[in-house]
Amino acid sequence: MNILLLGYGKMGQLIGQLAESRGHSIAGKITINNRDELNSMDSATIDVAIEFSQPEAAVENIKWAIERGIPIISGTTGWLDQKPEIEQLTLANDGVFFYASNYSIGVNIFFKVNEFLAKLMNETVGYTSAIEEIHHTTKLDAPSGTAITLAEGIIKNITELNAWELSEGTNGNEHSLPITSKRIDPAPGTHIIRYSSEIDDIEITHTAHSRQGFALGAILVAEWIQGKKGVLSMDDFLSF
Repeated sequence: MNILLLGYGKMGQLIGQLAESRGHSIAGKITINNRDELNSMDSATIDVAIEFSQPEAAVENIKWAIERGIPIISGTTGWLDQKPEIEQLTLANDGVFFYASNYSIGVNIFFKVNEFLAKLMNETVGYTSAIEEIHHTTKLDAPSGTAITLAEGIIKNITELNAWELSEGTNGNEHSLPITSKRIDPAPGTHIIRYSSEIDDIEITHTAHSRQGFALGAILVAEWIQGKKGVLSMDDFLSF
């Protein structure tokens, strides 16, 4: 495959290295400093675009690819209020758009475990729920997209919860799920789901040891997405 990298920070660089090690080629490495190179790029030579940029650049990057018929995979978080617009654009252009807050296979299994546990806890009295996430200090958005996905999985399955809130560890609203965000180097990403009662605590944790799992997951999706159409997610890829 010929892969266009939209965003060439730490994740983009790792994706590029792993993609080439798997026999793929890199069509371009686009950052805020050389975005004008897109104007002269031949979209017909690009098999897929992988977008890990910044929240303020993500929407325009994704639109650029969709409007040119290039399948695009995005892992940028912090812009999801505009995701419905992107999904409509994808369908209107008969394109393909794949989004995940986290491309790690392990994290996506964790998402399923999280939902299963939430269903069990919904039938259990006396527990309060909370999320804690820890990332490196260069991560700009808080809470993380992964924490938001986890929160949505809990809220969907616990009837007394109807929203999440960024918190310092105390729940100001009994119907809101608190998320505590910490930024500590060099943590690639830790997510803790905690249910607490007077009797005991129940916790499940996912800890990433490096970014490699995220990068490899994005490349595997890029290989899988060829020939697909529509708005897709990790559920489609993993077929849970």
